[in-house]
Amino acid sequence: MATVELTADNFKDVVANNDMLIIDFWASWCAPCRSFAPTFEAASEQHADIVFAKVNTEEQQELASAFNIRSIPTLMVFREQVIVYADAGALPAAGLQQLIDGVRSLDMDKVRTEIAAEEQN
Repeated sequence: MATVELTADNFKDVVANNDMLIIDFWASWCAPCRSFAPTFEAASEQHADIVFAKVNTEEQQELASAFNIRSIPTLMVFREQVIVYADAGALPAAGLQQLIDGVRSLDMDKVRTEIAAEEQN
């Protein structure tokens, strides 16, 4: 599956309508972003059940700002509309696969319970 280009206009719909979404925040001038792009694209081809998306931080500055993106590339993973991972830096293919496996294995009921407990404190 090819990657989806996320914009301020389609972001909410893409998050709401997909169980798992991996987002690459990037820019064309960023060398690490360019070197990570083939790894990200290859993973998208291997995992048809996951939506892989890219946010061009130069063109979507409001979206990047809303998620407090301070360095790129930054990967963010949504599972069932909950951010379960966000970190700057490109991952090697094995690291990206490990992240995917970890997110797939999450107990989302437990995650929501933990989030609710944190919000009460």
